[in-house]
Amino acid sequence: MFNWGFKVLNRLSPASLATTGDGTPFSAAYGDVYHSADGGPGQARHVFLQGNDLPGRWQDRERFVILETGFGTGLNFLATWAAWNADPRHCGRLHYLALEKHPFSAADLDILHARWPEFEILSRELCAAWPLPMPGLHRLEFAGGCVVLTLGLGEAETLLRRCEAHVDAYYLDGFDPKKNPAMWSPELFRGLARLAMPDATLATWCVAGTVRDGLREAGFALEKRPGYGRKRQMLTGRLAPMRRPVTAAAGTGDRHAVVLGAGLAGCALSERLAARGWSVILVDRHAHPAAEASGNLAGIVRPQLARDESLAARLSRAAFLHARRAWDVLERAGYPVRRRLDGVLQIAQEAAQEQSMRAQASAYPEDYVRFLDQAEASRALGSPSALGAWLFPAGGWASPESLCRAWRASAGERIEWRGGQEVAGMERDAAGNWRLLDRDGGCIASAPVLILAAGASLGGLAGALPLSTARGQVSHIPQGALPELRLPACREGYLSPAVDGQHCLGATYAYDDEGGELRVADHAGNLERLGRILPDVRVNLDPAKLDGRVGFRATTPDRLPLIGALMNTEAPLPHDLRLKHMPRRAGLYGLLGLGSRGLVWAALAAEILASRLEGDPAPVETDLLDAIDPARFLLRLGRRPRSAP
Repeated sequence: MFNWGFKVLNRLSPASLATTGDGTPFSAAYGDVYHSADGGPGQARHVFLQGNDLPGRWQDRERFVILETGFGTGLNFLATWAAWNADPRHCGRLHYLALEKHPFSAADLDILHARWPEFEILSRELCAAWPLPMPGLHRLEFAGGCVVLTLGLGEAETLLRRCEAHVDAYYLDGFDPKKNPAMWSPELFRGLARLAMPDATLATWCVAGTVRDGLREAGFALEKRPGYGRKRQMLTGRLAPMRRPVTAAAGTGDRHAVVLGAGLAGCALSERLAARGWSVILVDRHAHPAAEASGNLAGIVRPQLARDESLAARLSRAAFLHARRAWDVLERAGYPVRRRLDGVLQIAQEAAQEQSMRAQASAYPEDYVRFLDQAEASRALGSPSALGAWLFPAGGWASPESLCRAWRASAGERIEWRGGQEVAGMERDAAGNWRLLDRDGGCIASAPVLILAAGASLGGLAGALPLSTARGQVSHIPQGALPELRLPACREGYLSPAVDGQHCLGATYAYDDEGGELRVADHAGNLERLGRILPDVRVNLDPAKLDGRVGFRATTPDRLPLIGALMNTEAPLPHDLRLKHMPRRAGLYGLLGLGSRGLVWAALAAEILASRLEGDPAPVETDLLDAIDPARFLLRLGRRPRSAP
């Protein structure tokens, strides 16, 4: 008997829509207003924009990063975005980080924003992209990716400790310190200083003595300025010269890269780099992209729901939520992705599991997952379901090949395609460029940055990377041989509705098997999986006559990908065994080990690595970044007792 106990999600408590007599938004939880009764937009411009000397400080810069403590109604973000739009010399990329413990719903934001018609168009875009109320960081892109909102939902101090960013300006906009002291704590101020660039500034309407003392102690030099409306004073600050932290240099300087591998990982990364102004050479051994595992007819799109809030569960959730937003951005730009995301079922393995699944689903928003009993699951599926199931309403199926095509097309001429190139080796030359070599030692492509994204096709280039290759065979079931399914379903395998006249059924999973031929035994195994998904359906299919597809996935021992700078295994391990001190190969990165979840993982994985290369704020928390760092396995090995094998 399985133990189906679990640790539930730390659910957010959303904000409630309420106003004072004059219509000013009001928080009953804190007994305070969200902005001055003298006018919200005016306060945003006077206190936060002018208080940080904006827009002047962002002008003619490639990137500018703002962090707000307390997103609230989103007014300060809208005012900042509008100022950026109106400034002909605005920075190339505006990053806006915001921390919010009690988010409004998109519907409530729409009502609140109606008071400020000057932001109507921007508000509509924000509300359309608004994420589900789930803890963690959520990255939203606007203005063709030039305005990026990274919304952190949860406790501000906890999120701040897990942020990776180089911040240029702070908006301190929590509720009154007497009513919400957690937003004005010394620990939070020290967190702000840790992320600050040397010339970072801050602005706040609050001039309380405890706030001034805490900011000074954290290393900010402060100045009082005239306040807004009836408020006599406000506070501005700048990181004091004697207290400036050591801040990592942002970006690589030379935005030129070679990406090896044109599956989901390589195409996604190429697009993310191209969107930041990089020139990318995309190399693959096949004549066209998505020729290996990423060429499957359809893949299932759903998160992994674990029985605890483990790193793997949080990463899966972040990737799933990010993927749909990223695909929506592609489609709005005119690059459609072939998909149907109106639900996917995860059927229980056994009857004893159903009760636990019901309880676990109740810990999440219904728009993310809900439990259906057997009758409800059968109606949703369009055929009798084996047992009850989780329904992921935003999941479904998508075509990996169409996604690769959309990513390449959206990048235009910034991606140079070099297909049909068999890579036999790689080296770094005296000028610091990485060179991919053919069998005769000729140079296929060269750049200061090389990213390995070829997955199971790396072969000898994988070196000491902890990657294993798993063979997977998908069977194609002709349309008409099965009931017309409304949704994809998973249970020890997966089954899709008919796509181009074929149901996709799979998939096998075999290590140390390099055979690329279709096998009757594997088709028979997939038909057994079909029987567990649809036990009441009698199918007379000859495994020997089925068509299908074989692909190979690269996996890691902990089933998490490798994303980031690759290790220099020839260098000695540092005495201080921490990931940030592990020796790396200059200019060499990996986006590998996505396994059978590349369809869900690729967009977020690419955004993570592109952000690292460019010096942008990270789209996920630092503990999640550590969990996918390629050096983690060598770090664990180095921490073992010397007597251990």
